Parts: sequence; C-alpha cells; structure tokens
Amino acid sequence: MRPAVRFLSDELIEKIVSEGRELICKLGVEIHNKAVLSMLADHGARVDINKSRAYFTQDIIDKALESAPDSFKLYDSLGNEALDLSGFKVNFTPGSAAINILDYKNNRIRPPTTADYIQYAKLMNKMDHIASQSTAVVPSDVHERISDSYRLYLSLLFCEKPVVTGAFTIEAFEIMKELQIAVRGSKEELRAKPLTIFSCCPTSPIKWSEVTCQNLIDCADYSIPVEYVSMPLSGFMAPVTLVGTLIQHTAETLSGLVISQLTSPGTPVLYGGSPAIFDVRYETTPMGAIETMMIDCAYNEIGKCLGLPTQAYIGLSDAKLLDAQAGLESSMGATLAALAGINSISGPGMLDFESCFSLEKLVLDNEICGMVFRMIEGIQPKEDFPSQPRFEELLKEGHLLISDHTRRYLKEEVYFPGPVIDRANRSRWQEEGGLTLGERAHREVEKLLGEHEPVRLPDDIKKELAELMEAEARRHGMQSLPEIG
Repeated sequence: MRPAVRFLSDELIEKIVSEGRELICKLGVEIHNKAVLSMLADHGARVDINKSRAYFTQDIIDKALESAPDSFKLYDSLGNEALDLSGFKVNFTPGSAAINILDYKNNRIRPPTTADYIQYAKLMNKMDHIASQSTAVVPSDVHERISDSYRLYLSLLFCEKPVVTGAFTIEAFEIMKELQIAVRGSKEELRAKPLTIFSCCPTSPIKWSEVTCQNLIDCADYSIPVEYVSMPLSGFMAPVTLVGTLIQHTAETLSGLVISQLTSPGTPVLYGGSPAIFDVRYETTPMGAIETMMIDCAYNEIGKCLGLPTQAYIGLSDAKLLDAQAGLESSMGATLAALAGINSISGPGMLDFESCFSLEKLVLDNEICGMVFRMIEGIQPKEDFPSQPRFEELLKEGHLLISDHTRRYLKEEVYFPGPVIDRANRSRWQEEGGLTLGERAHREVEKLLGEHEPVRLPDDIKKELAELMEAEARRHGMQSLPEIG
C-alpha cells in the first residue's frame, strides 16, 4: 500500500472549486493583454476593455478542463523520457530564480555568477533523486534582459536533464524557444518530446499581466508545458483562512488554464503554485511554515480532483544557512508533498524564502528525496510468509547478515544514503575527521564536480546554441558572454 496524506474532504473540494469558478465568472479576472481579452470575448466571455476585465462563463471553464491533458512526460536533451507527470507519481526539481547564492567558502550570501550557474548545472547531472533541473539562479554578470534565456542556455550546455524555467519578458520567449528547437531539431520534435516546463505566474488578487498572458499564449502555440504559479498570501493578498486562500488559488489557476486551452486545446499543464501564509510579525512569506505546506498539499488534491497533474514549491527552507531549520523545513515539506502525490515538487537547494540557492543544500536535499522515494514505496511482504523458516535460521545462526533472504532484499528494503548523511558511530566519525554536515556536503559537492563529464549533445548543436545566445547578447549591447570554459 502506498502511504498517503489528505487535508480536504471531497465535499470541501467541491465547495472550494465551485466558489473559485463563481469568482472568475461574477467578479471577473483583470487581464492586461488585448489579444487574450479578444479571444475570451470570441468564446462568449463578457469583456470590459476599459477596465481590462473579463467575466468568464461556466461553459468556457468546462471546455478548458475537458481539453487539458491529465498527464504528460518530459524528455531530456538527448530525447530520453525523464519525467512521468501522471497519477500520484512524484518528481523533484530544484527551486527557481534565486537572486542570491550561499557561498560556502566565506559563508556569505552574494549575487550568483556564470561560474556559479555552471557548477550548479554540472552538479545536477549527479543528483540521482532529482529528475529535472530548473533555472535555479539568476546570473548577475550578464545583461538583465538576457538573464532568463542565458540560464536556459547554460542548463542545456552543462546538464542533460529537462528544465523547469520561465521568461521574464515577452521578447525572451523567442530565443528560449529557439534554443529548445536547436536541441530537438524541429518544432514538431519539440512538440512530440517536450524539453521544458515554463512557469507562468498570475498576480494576486486574480490578475494576469501582459507578459504572463503572452507567455501562456506562446507556450500553447508550441505545446510547451506550463505550470501555473499562483501566489496568494494568506492574510495579506488573500483571505487569512486556508480555505479562503484555496478559493483564490483555484480562481487564479483556472483562469490561466482557460487562457492556455482556448489558445491551443490539449496544451500540457501543471496545476501548480507558490502560495504562502503571511507572517505579520516579520512581514515575510514563510515557505517553511506548516500552513504553507498544508495549502500546497490541499490545492494538489483540488488539481487531482479536476483531472490535472500538479506542482508545488515545497520542500525548501526559509533558513539563511545550512542549519537545523533548513533540514527541518525541507524534509517536512518533501515528505508531505510525496505523501500527497504532488507530481512536480520544486524546492531542493533553496533557502531564504526562495531567494537564495546553496549547492551544499542541494546535495543534502538529494538525500532527503532518496529517503522520501523509499518511504512512498511503502511496506510490502517479500517472502515473509510463512515466517517460521526465517526465524529457524536466525535461531540457528545467531544472525541473518549473510542469509540468502537478506542478500536478496537488502538493497530493496533499505535506502543507504551517501556520505552527506552521517551514520557512523562516534569513534569512527572522529577518526574520519569529525566533519560537520556543511563540511560533508561541501566535500561531496567538490567530489561530484570533479567527476563531471560533458553533456552528450552533438558539437554542431552546442555551436548553434552558442551562436543563438551570442546574437541575443549582442542585441542587448553585450559584445561577448562571460567565459564558460
């Protein structure tokens, strides 16, 4: 039996969904994109152009839900299947778009550079329990107008895993799409084997900007999967109750779903988000708060009830360093997310309210993910009945260390973490240097980076990627890109 957790009854889900639908029909959605407003009007929505507001219909929502696929797959840069986003299957991906990185050498937070991003991408190749990479940090040593596309470029050059990403501007989508087509060879191949997921974020309360609307349209035109990242803040930009926040999240996410599906029925989507409570004491949005995790797991239940695959920013920490708080919040979130069956869990490596990334935390979180995968396999009998022969052997031998049964099932039953997790007795731990968690994690980072092997993309594709990115940099006044080695 697969262990599971639920926070909402079927009856409560039905009420929340009904209220969310009513909101976008009766109060409407603020949309700052004339093409989207025109499209909605063509499909029967009432549109107030002067107020940039559209009032959806129940019929439009129903058609969007009917056309949205209940699952999809992602493929790596070589065309191999990497993620199955269906049912209760769980996949992990790092957090995204951090503007800082925790520098281990001097234990300070600073803006990331190209060199930091390359280290991250190389390390991601070795994260066995994290299926996709994300554009985790924003390099500060390139023009801000190319910082989104440049992240994708570096990801494709240094890691073969599919990428969770997003465009900061309307114009950036063009180059980001071309980078993907260069890898796949054609837009038809990209459609057949998606390489990325784009995050598209409504603005609370119940609003879509021109940029995010256009991103939805552009992704739908190329069948590039999107995750809707609604971010209501309980008690600030959303009702203080968790149910009220879930109603708002439902309204914002369904409005994005309609835009995608009206543009191109069948566009792959994730029912996602990054909501949080608002801590009025510090005026912060804690991602490690238990209530934030409860909201994430609950809207996942709503998404599954609507027949959609799901995503959440969970399994990350608000701590500023790799400390006990970081482990507590990350492991609790990852555990709840997996038990809830969230399909794409965004969080490993992330600190400080999604604003800071740590390579050392990434390797620790990879171990947390490994433990979580073992947990959701559950407990299954493996030649345990009848039990008498096993205990006869135990009584005869005095142990079962070399028993056939032990050797057959040891690695299936027990997850053995890597050296980041300390399981040695005290004397051995002291003999091996008495390393702290941070020291062990950094040692593992250095080891894995030393083992990096170049991605297996053909040289002509790498050259095309470089030419595309260099041309984009020149377009924004950069004569050259940072040296990448």
